[in-house]
Order: sequence, then structure tokens, then C-alpha cells
Amino acid sequence: MKVLAKTYALILLLPVIAFADADQTSAEVEYLLTTMSASDCTFIRNGKEYDAADAESHLRMKYQRGKRYAPTTELFIERLASKSSMSGKPYYIECEGEERTTSAEWLTALLEDYRAMSASDDADVLVEEYQSFTK
Repeated sequence: MKVLAKTYALILLLPVIAFADADQTSAEVEYLLTTMSASDCTFIRNGKEYDAADAESHLRMKYQRGKRYAPTTELFIERLASKSSMSGKPYYIECEGEERTTSAEWLTALLEDYRAMSASDDADVLVEEYQSFTK
């Protein structure tokens, strides 16, 4: 009976887990945009320099309008945040003390860091949940 109760509890968690996966892209994109806005980096779009807040605002607008083209964070970076949809020119990021890089490279590295942090946090939560079910 105890095993059945634990199995039932895990089944009840499945919709929560599925919802979390569906919301993962939005959370990741929000992290990328917020981190960009808080940086001291310069955003270069079509040869013109913009501060981080303007870059965040521009990419947020593109995401809001083109979300249907970016069902994953990788596709957000590839389709919306890496080049101008008008000119096709790549976006660049220049941060003090670092070489200029494409926004695709910069955002992908940021995403990888975020996922590494999230994975370690998720592992801690899963261990705690498992321990609570096995008591």
C-alpha cells in the first residue's frame, strides 16, 4: 500500500513537471534578457551601438512578436536574437575586457551557464523530494 501511495503521489506530480518543461523556454529567455540588460556590454545592431537596456528591450520586443518561431531557447537565439531580420546582419556584443563576439555565441554561453546552475539546483530539489517519498 505504501508503494502504491508513493506511485500515486509521483503520478500527481507529472502535470507539474510537464508544465515546468513548457515554461522552461520562457524562464530561460527571461534570464538571458535580464542578464543582458544588467550587463555593461554594448550591443551592435546593423553597425550601430546600443546600451544593454536598449538591447534587452529590442530582443524582448522581437521575442514577444516572434515567440511562435522560437519554441526553444536555442531557436530564440538562432532565429530572433542573433541577427537583424531586416538586413540579415549578425548582432554583436562587446563587453569591457573581452573580444567582440556574436550575440549568438554570447547568449549560448550564458544559456549553458544558466542550465548548469539550474541542473545543480534541480538535483538538490529532486533528492529532497525523493527522500520525502521514501520516509
